[in-house]
Amino acid sequence: MTVRTAWLLPEGQTREDTRLTPLGTMAPEGPLTTRGGVIAAPDALTATGVAAMQVQISTGRAVVQGTAAQGAYPVAVTSPETLTVADGNAQYDRIDTVILRVDDELYDTSEQTLATLDIVQGTPSDTPTAPDLPTAAVRLWDITVPAGASAGVGGLDWSSALADRRAYTTSYGGVIPRGYGTSYPGAYDGQYHDTGTGLERWSAADSDWLPYPYDSGWQSLALSAGYGNPGHGTAAGWRRIGPMVLLRGRIGRTNGKPITSGDTIATIPSALRPAGGAAFAWAAPRDLVSSAPSVTRAEITSSGTLRIYEGSNSSAPEWISLDAVTYCTD
Repeated sequence: MTVRTAWLLPEGQTREDTRLTPLGTMAPEGPLTTRGGVIAAPDALTATGVAAMQVQISTGRAVVQGTAAQGAYPVAVTSPETLTVADGNAQYDRIDTVILRVDDELYDTSEQTLATLDIVQGTPSDTPTAPDLPTAAVRLWDITVPAGASAGVGGLDWSSALADRRAYTTSYGGVIPRGYGTSYPGAYDGQYHDTGTGLERWSAADSDWLPYPYDSGWQSLALSAGYGNPGHGTAAGWRRIGPMVLLRGRIGRTNGKPITSGDTIATIPSALRPAGGAAFAWAAPRDLVSSAPSVTRAEITSSGTLRIYEGSNSSAPEWISLDAVTYCTD
């Protein structure tokens, strides 16, 4: 028996079945349901064309979720299985799907109790789509079957016929590996999945996957009335990466006059404010042609106020730069 499952047979489950199949609490999808999918491993349940109309599925393990009442079935394929693809339709292409399925006569009409690898045949069409699956099944691969395909005319071009549709699952608290389909929702706040280039964390508040560490990208910084870009440098902006906040850009009075000491230049958004405030010194020409420096102390208060103070021997600046200002919110 090369396709085994635990907790399916009414009797006869062996200790070997129990050891080979994935056990334990897996990633949830709901209060009583588990995220079905392949257990990630090198070459787990890969597909290889081995004859004109035959495909072989390699060994691997998976979890197959039935209805909420059924629960999830841990399954292991312990030897490669070869499946035969039906000949193509005379007129139209179709898409067949290789699945790992569980038949359980207590919950379905199969009148049998076993786990199998199977091919679900699609409907021939001028715009074919993959077929719907039975309830307790995991989609593994799609196979495009051109019109008229058969062993007698050379069979399938396996280099282009196969499309990987393996989605992956993991244990509770684990990172879900990148697989087919990335638009599924998370099950709980703080769940992680791999995008292929980094990690994302599920935010229940946003009902979305957010980059981890969180990266907002550059956003515009809203300035107080009467302030804007002085006509040179970049516009004022902020970026948050995890707890770290980066600022950039130049700010001046829109009327061209020097910045008044103690004036509120901007109010930093609440999520970006330093817990105990932040301060930095800044020196620059009073204007674009003067060589004498204007020295100021800039601060961001814990309430988010961005303002500057000039020293007693320094003239008020016409603009300030936030470039390279970095601090943490915690």
